[in-house]
Amino acid sequence: MVSLGCPKALVDSERILTRLRADGYAMSADYAGADVVLVNTCGFLDSAKEESLSAIGEAIAENGRVIVTGCMGNEAELIRARFPDVLAVTGAHQYEAVVEAVHQAAPASLGPYIDLIPQADPGEVKLTPRHYGYLKISEGCNHACSFCIIPQLRGKLASRRIDAVLREAEKLVAAGTRELLVISQDTSAYGVDVRHEERTWKDRAVRTHMTDLARELGQLRSPDGQTPWVRLHYVYPYPHVDAVIPLMAEGLLTPYLDIPFQHAAPSVLKAMKRPANEAKVLERLRQWRAICPDIAIRSSFVVGFPGETEADFQYLLDWLDEAQLDRVGGFRFEPVAGASANDLPGAVPEAVKEERYARLMEKTEAISAARLAAKVGRTLPVIIDEVGEPDEDGDVGATGRSQADAPEIDGAVYLRQVPATLQPGDIVQVTVEEADAHDLYGFVAGS
Repeated sequence: MVSLGCPKALVDSERILTRLRADGYAMSADYAGADVVLVNTCGFLDSAKEESLSAIGEAIAENGRVIVTGCMGNEAELIRARFPDVLAVTGAHQYEAVVEAVHQAAPASLGPYIDLIPQADPGEVKLTPRHYGYLKISEGCNHACSFCIIPQLRGKLASRRIDAVLREAEKLVAAGTRELLVISQDTSAYGVDVRHEERTWKDRAVRTHMTDLARELGQLRSPDGQTPWVRLHYVYPYPHVDAVIPLMAEGLLTPYLDIPFQHAAPSVLKAMKRPANEAKVLERLRQWRAICPDIAIRSSFVVGFPGETEADFQYLLDWLDEAQLDRVGGFRFEPVAGASANDLPGAVPEAVKEERYARLMEKTEAISAARLAAKVGRTLPVIIDEVGEPDEDGDVGATGRSQADAPEIDGAVYLRQVPATLQPGDIVQVTVEEADAHDLYGFVAGS
């Protein structure tokens, strides 16, 4: 399996592999040992499509028997034109079609007698480390943002049953997951499509709603009685988001929100077809920090959107000075086939995009450095991702993350001289000694 793209695609890969393992298939560590190669593609940006096509080409060259799935699956003609030898092409989250294609390409060879024996439940396949996992609560999106084709790739919002989500979360925590990362295309809209229907969970009614979900996830406990970290991603700042901030202050949710603001200038937000309430957002950020001072806000912004003026861009920089976001990702606008933004006037020259991107990164790096510097001297909870080998003096270092750091996308905490008993997944108290623009450095308190 070659899995590309976002965490939502990674969850799709996990589900496909879980079903295949239940059918008796095993994963190969390399191309040479595989009867068939699955390539789960990303089709959000043209650069992502090129990466997907490159991965398909590599799999064809190295193995020859390739099944393509994922977001780029809706461009089957393009894929087949480039690679006529692919065995099958399916779209995003079409699990049954992928499994059927594998059955046809590499039939399971259990034999007629073994086939009659009920197979043991192999459990869920995880492609993340044991101590953290993604919890996908819905598929698709009801927004019509002018730069995005996600609804075309993954359809309209389709929320999972809340009791099924909670059951999956409970199983993950029982199996050793210490951090749950809640993902979707629009976490705040969870349940809108089913009118926030109620389901029974633990002998009580719970609504299919983000706040109910957050409250119930905050009640989960590990086998040793610890509260797992619960991190909310892709949260649009709807009014009801205010209700989850007290849960963070109480320690039931990780004090972290990933909010895709995309821009701040009203004219650009309007052209993007996104809510233009940036002033109100600033006030809400102040209120959230008053309730939960340690809350970390992550976001991403697009520069060089069609029609973006220098004044619009400066508005964004000034807004960031006010917002003081902890973690920021930046993207240069890139036309996506099928997106309505491609037809907007006022295309921004590539050189201007690059210059604005550099200024955005300079601004956000300075904000990040200042916010991290303020943590020097504090003692913070840190989840351990990796423990190193002893150096020539026998000292062991480790890499972890604070509650302000999601895996893969945010910073890290680097630890020196950790106890020999430390393991990935342990949550320890760390005293911060130093900070740079992105990362923290320290030692386990009391060690």
